[in-house]
Amino acid sequence: MARKILAVDDSASIRQMVSFTLKSAGHVVVEAVDGADGIAKARAAQFDLILTDQNMPNTDGLTLIKTLRALPEYRATPILMLTTESSEEMKTQGRSAGATGWLVKPFNPAKLLEVLGKVFR
Repeated sequence: MARKILAVDDSASIRQMVSFTLKSAGHVVVEAVDGADGIAKARAAQFDLILTDQNMPNTDGLTLIKTLRALPEYRATPILMLTTESSEEMKTQGRSAGATGWLVKPFNPAKLLEVLGKVFR
């Protein structure tokens, strides 16, 4: 089943890889260039899942998650961190902010699709 997914990352190459992987699996993907853009796009349309980087200009991933979790329409929406950050401290902060899961870059496209399959069960 096609899902509408928001991919938030300041790296154009990562956005392209994520978008290609997800579109190849039949999903609809909207890209955002940073956390502020991601928040604006999430407020303008409803998404089934959000993938976000942590380290971005304007608004980082944790702030994006906290902002979206405060909105009724995103309280239960899966939000996955896709980031180079892999410390337990950062993962704990992610969980506290409301992240559903964590993937470390560089990511394996098959692993990304496997995680999405688990999230959408």
